[in-house]
Amino acid sequence: MTALIISDLHLALERPEVTQAFFDFLHTRATQADSLYILGDLFEVWIGDDDPSPFTRDVITELKKLSDSGTKLYFQHGNRDFMIGKRFATETGCVLLPDVYLADLSGIKAILLHGDTLCTKDEEYQKFRRIARSFIFKWVMKTLSLSRRQKIASNWRSKSMAANSNKASNIMDVTPDEVENLLLKHNVTTMIHGHTHRPARHTHKNGERIVLGDWHKTGWVVIAENGELELSEFAI
Repeated sequence: MTALIISDLHLALERPEVTQAFFDFLHTRATQADSLYILGDLFEVWIGDDDPSPFTRDVITELKKLSDSGTKLYFQHGNRDFMIGKRFATETGCVLLPDVYLADLSGIKAILLHGDTLCTKDEEYQKFRRIARSFIFKWVMKTLSLSRRQKIASNWRSKSMAANSNKASNIMDVTPDEVENLLLKHNVTTMIHGHTHRPARHTHKNGERIVLGDWHKTGWVVIAENGELELSEFAI
């Protein structure tokens, strides 16, 4: 049994080379795997499942081809695409996962999550996250016109980039105590996440944490096979 785990592709019309690399990945490595887990931020921004843009439809079509081929597809929300909903799941054939998911990866039990909830020192972001993930906020967003949501999303991106440029590096990284507590709570010794764009394997008191990198000049994937986990980088 082979499982692949990816995160933080930040697909956007302005990054065609990453999109093509993702499609190539789906056509080759992913079709040979039993399952593919996407741990959030597949898109740079997601304004709603009703987005009719050709770019969005192309990504949905390729994901549907993968799930139809027999590879089980799982998706976890990130901080950029938390508005993805049931329609997207139906159209792609993916299973939407909760924010923290305990997976069996080739015999290894591991916690999967996007990783933003681990960055507890970034209090400003955590406050925004609690509001943005609320039912009322999502309902209000869905009532807005497509063009209005596009403007809001563009504004969010600009503000996020500006805010992050002024934050200390440690604030935007995970809080070690949060990692330890989560591993202990779920009684596992392996955690896999993205979000921080700092690919590495870390040893903690209660286990190991594997961090996926973002797709830019290279792509990143965790390969779970034969009871082993490998963090792999490849050229784009």
